[in-house]
Amino acid sequence: MTQRVELATVMDRLALDELVTEYAVAVDDGDWAAYRGLFTTDGRADYRSAGGIEGGAGQVAGWLAENLALFSMRQHLIVNRRIRFGLLEHDTGDTAHVQADYVNPMRFAGADGAGGGAVGGASTAPDFVCGGRYSFASLRTEEGWRLRTVVVEERWRRLPDPRAAAVPG
Repeated sequence: MTQRVELATVMDRLALDELVTEYAVAVDDGDWAAYRGLFTTDGRADYRSAGGIEGGAGQVAGWLAENLALFSMRQHLIVNRRIRFGLLEHDTGDTAHVQADYVNPMRFAGADGAGGGAVGGASTAPDFVCGGRYSFASLRTEEGWRLRTVVVEERWRRLPDPRAAAVPG
């Protein structure tokens, strides 16, 4: 491999890493326009293993916006990223597959809708935590790397302890 090819591969890896990071930030911040912009025009997402839906990026963004409104704070931690490159049939473009593990702590909004995102844990709103693995299929486009599919494979979740809500005040 030449140095030029090696440099291009490193640049692609950095761009794909950035794409995955932008995905997490868009979901955590509730920036659904940015979320949709990360996908190809025919991009799809599948959240069925986490109790969600499968569909086009716009449809899924709407579902996420509605359902994640329950949480005042979301923070994806995406780790162990494995990147594999490939070619589409007939060499029509570059593709990549990123497999990555995630842990996603979220805080339920309080009864008043307040976040409890305060530093130092001042909120009494309960936390919800889940984890699993993402599969990101990506395509190099004229605008850069974009997501063709995102598949969530939720492997575990920890729900709030119902006894914690009954703490005398």
